[in-house]
Amino acid sequence: MTDQPGYFDLQLNGYAGVDFNTDNLTAEQLHLACEALQRDGVSGCLATIITEQLSVMCARIRAIVSLRERDELARRIIAGLHIEGPFLTPKSGYPGAHPVDAIRPADPDAARALLDACNGLLRVLTLAPEHDASCRVIRFLAERGVVVSAGHCDPTLDQLRAAIDAGLTMFTHLGNGCPPVLHRHDNIIQRALYLARRTRLWCCFIADGVHIPPFALANYLSLAGIERSIVVTDGTAPSGLGPGTYSLGRWRVTVGPDMVARSPDGSHFLGSASTMRDQHRILRDQLGLDEHTIRQLTCLNPRTAIGMG
Repeated sequence: MTDQPGYFDLQLNGYAGVDFNTDNLTAEQLHLACEALQRDGVSGCLATIITEQLSVMCARIRAIVSLRERDELARRIIAGLHIEGPFLTPKSGYPGAHPVDAIRPADPDAARALLDACNGLLRVLTLAPEHDASCRVIRFLAERGVVVSAGHCDPTLDQLRAAIDAGLTMFTHLGNGCPPVLHRHDNIIQRALYLARRTRLWCCFIADGVHIPPFALANYLSLAGIERSIVVTDGTAPSGLGPGTYSLGRWRVTVGPDMVARSPDGSHFLGSASTMRDQHRILRDQLGLDEHTIRQLTCLNPRTAIGMG
């Protein structure tokens, strides 16, 4: 069993006190984060860059690419990049940790700039399909082997179906990136779950027991199907540590004894403070999933979804 790959996290904004969304990330910090990930059973992840002004995002991406190239452990642990934004919806309740002033409609030129900054390491890009006119960016990225994921969005059923037809294959942290109060029937969670089985859409979930109550997560997994579901941490700098004050891009995040990363006004989460091992325990102890199923959600499906399975 020891030769089996460890956890694979498709969405990781930082770890062990290190924020990947800083303008002054150092080689020592990146190495420290990778050491902690390896110690905590993670054998692969996608370093995640969230919404900022395009030039700032590109600079942060280039820094990670450069630092990773010079560090053998980082090359093993960081399998690529996940860019979350900036092509999201600015509608109230949907941006979450993404600064509204930096959110913008999708356009191929901006997408190409992000792709070029990644230097071949872009694996996933999250966008709002309803802000991608004629699905041009979805097609552009999918044709270049990038997994395009919906997130922080509110497309109609027809818009989401058109995006899938154009090459979108994933939904980012379904059940989050949306307002806490939605239409009782016609909402983005219901639309995504409706299409998940019908189109083979990958559905990602944060299983920290906070972003989605365990009973609701059990329902979502049943509807989406274990074979097309993925568990991510959406981890940030406090992941792997404890309560304290940390950063996530522009945000200063205070994590209390409950280990929940919230915005200063408490209106939304700022990523997660959990680890894959934390989520493994919740899947086992609170959802009652067996080890084979947990391994599929946390190790195998993530790799398959980005073509590394």
